[in-house]
Amino acid sequence: MKLLLTGGCGYIGTLLAAKLLADGHDVTVVDTKWFGDHLKRHARLQVLQADVRNVDAIPMKGIEAILHLANVANDPCGELDSKLTWEVNVLASKLLVERAIEHGVRQFIYASSGSVYGVKEEDEVTEELSLVPISDYNKTKMISERVLLSYADQILVQCVRPATVCGLSPRMRLDLSVNMLTMQALANGRITVFGGDQTRPNIHIRDMVRVYQHFLAKGDAIRGVFNAGFENLSIMEIAERVTETAPAEIVVTESDDPRSYRLSSCKLLATGFEPAYTVQDGIDEVAEAFRSGQLTDDPGCYNIKTMNRVMSNGGA
Repeated sequence: MKLLLTGGCGYIGTLLAAKLLADGHDVTVVDTKWFGDHLKRHARLQVLQADVRNVDAIPMKGIEAILHLANVANDPCGELDSKLTWEVNVLASKLLVERAIEHGVRQFIYASSGSVYGVKEEDEVTEELSLVPISDYNKTKMISERVLLSYADQILVQCVRPATVCGLSPRMRLDLSVNMLTMQALANGRITVFGGDQTRPNIHIRDMVRVYQHFLAKGDAIRGVFNAGFENLSIMEIAERVTETAPAEIVVTESDDPRSYRLSSCKLLATGFEPAYTVQDGIDEVAEAFRSGQLTDDPGCYNIKTMNRVMSNGGA
């Protein structure tokens, strides 16, 4: 298939692009490259440095499916410039799906977020529960879903609500809970836990990539919204698991972050998907990469630090 992958130079996108190429697809990546470009060049890969807000610059001829991962990611970055967040995460999604329909694209896979649920008391958060997003980032994800699903009679729309992702990528992120706590233990011998009782769902990055491959392969056999997360752990449980691999002191401080929920992915599992990786795999990968010198506690691995630099240089 001929695919368009937005955000293909990102944490997940870099691994996803490589897997899609290995599957035999032709892949066009669209990315601002604010976080660099770690893609390995390939005969069937085209990489276009472009902003998804400039939808007319995105090639659509012959594209059969779009995997839309480009976004201003996480709460701190979303709050940095609210106008930018809404333009990239919502307006660009609307323009992109409309242009896709005009060019006869058959399938649109959207990377939403499990954080759209906000604070939930239920034992299992399913897709049928109400969405109560807290931050600008959460709100833009919810609105984008609703915008995209309004076109479901004209194009196959599949929205994925991922849990917090962990594990190793060439475009590494160390501002995600498992990765962050593991790096703190390795680099400082000390883990700072804010609160600790909050429960968060988790998914390994390689399973996240496999979810997108799964939806692509299934085509119109599955439609709508799907959670993707397989290990619901408290922040303290994650920290304790980390110290089993990288011994460190755990320091608990107060937290003003109320988000806590347990994601259920039964709907996704019912489509035939089975997870193959774990949080422990993510911890082990980060530890091995650090100890081998492959991974350092670099500012470029933190979205907010990179976004601050990009915006101070006028890049956004």
